[in-house]
Amino acid sequence: MPSVAVIGASKERHKYGNRAVRAYLRQGWTVYPVNPTEREVEGLPTFARIGDIPAAVDRATLYVPPEIGRTLLAGIKDKGVGELFVNPGAESDELVAEAERLGLDPIFACSIVDIGERP
Repeated sequence: MPSVAVIGASKERHKYGNRAVRAYLRQGWTVYPVNPTEREVEGLPTFARIGDIPAAVDRATLYVPPEIGRTLLAGIKDKGVGELFVNPGAESDELVAEAERLGLDPIFACSIVDIGERP
């Protein structure tokens, strides 16, 4: 079963970080919500940082503002994540430059659509 870290997961069901958690769960993925201020999202315990997840992560998907996402890229690289999705609104020129500097190859697309769901 593939795993995903939803970075910027939210308790608020109208936010895309929550919609992503629910979509990945419906599709059978192991979901790790990442949010330093929430204790749980959709009944799942959250992790403050991707590095706190005690298992391998196949995919990370960003649902945070680009200035925050840029600061998280090194942790994503250190975790050895296979795929990095940068969702609409999470991208910036600075984030792209940092991703390239770190040798990451981000996918700039909606990760919910990628798994066959509609946000």
